[in-house]
Amino acid sequence: MADQKDDAAFARMLMRARRYAGPTEDEKLLQVPHPEQTAFTNSDPWRVLRIIGEFVEGFDTLAGLGPAVTIFGSARIKPEDPMYQAAVETARLLGEAGLAIITGGGPGIMEAGNRGARAAGAKSIGLGIELPFEQGINDYVDVDLMFRYFFARKTMFVKYAQAFVIFPGGFGTMDELFESLTLIQTGKVRNFPVILFSAAYWKGLADWLRDTMLAGGKISPHDLDLFYITDSPEEVRDTILRAMRDETWRVQQEEGARQAIRRAYGVGE
Repeated sequence: MADQKDDAAFARMLMRARRYAGPTEDEKLLQVPHPEQTAFTNSDPWRVLRIIGEFVEGFDTLAGLGPAVTIFGSARIKPEDPMYQAAVETARLLGEAGLAIITGGGPGIMEAGNRGARAAGAKSIGLGIELPFEQGINDYVDVDLMFRYFFARKTMFVKYAQAFVIFPGGFGTMDELFESLTLIQTGKVRNFPVILFSAAYWKGLADWLRDTMLAGGKISPHDLDLFYITDSPEEVRDTILRAMRDETWRVQQEEGARQAIRRAYGVGE
């Protein structure tokens, strides 16, 4: 019965996507401009102004947020799923520790993160995105922002969080995971824990990184220290709080990865 409901919900989502009339703002931005697009409001300079507006609104709204954690994960996970309940508990513990919770504002793990924040009386932030299929902002968000552009939204996730907690998810979740690891590896962000929740889900990826990517010389052993895997909401909280209290702990781990990438590119030798 549950599978039938899920299939019906997915079918409705596809129907909404097919009825969607126009391209998203990201799609318009990345289109090759045509000579007939003479109207200023259809031009790239106009879009730059809109992009600036998104950054200004995001910075203005979140400037006073304080310490926060961003939680990622699949929008397809249902409330009865153990991962949903784990995300609620993780966000609740982080909220009780004085941390705001940021999510993408949608359903699934995002809803669970905001729900846990609400249960803890913590700030509950949802950063939504324009998509061909509307997800909407979940009912547990206190402060919401909608973005036209993925890159503007992703900047807010990183800028205002002290850590990422990443639950099982799909392509979007992987995008956020590897972007965060790249930012840490290259020194763009510092003292930034990345925690993967569910050892069973992430084992295959971790094994591939070690047995294929590391074995093939594409990353260094230090790069595998840039993330943690756990099944414990309490360990998530404790790891983040330790990183916030003791900056040298994470900095030492991160510096090993940065030195390795400098050596790989022959920089500073």
